[in-house]
Amino acid sequence: MARILVVDDAPTQVADMIKALEEQGHQVILAMNGEEGVQQAKAELPDLIFMDIVMPGLNGFQATRQITHLDETRHIPVVLISSKDQETDKLWGERQGAKGYFVKPVNKKILMEILQEFLG
Repeated sequence: MARILVVDDAPTQVADMIKALEEQGHQVILAMNGEEGVQQAKAELPDLIFMDIVMPGLNGFQATRQITHLDETRHIPVVLISSKDQETDKLWGERQGAKGYFVKPVNKKILMEILQEFLG
């Protein structure tokens, strides 16, 4: 199955996502902030990245921009997942290179739809 990087600093959200992804047989790599997310993306080259937006230090928009502009990671789809549900946030995420945007909390059904869309 797929190797998925989850970049999020919310323990409850992370635990729910890890459980749902591992139940489907996916390997989960975890990063707790944007800097760590960029480092893990370069080191692990996951198949998909779920990126929170609001995090201390490098936020999800900034981390997404770095990941989608680096030669070694630009091929990895980044899906932003956030409690921010404004259209301007979605558009800004797309401008940073994100391929998708979903509002928290993400339930299992939505998570599986995302996986199907980006991993086939």
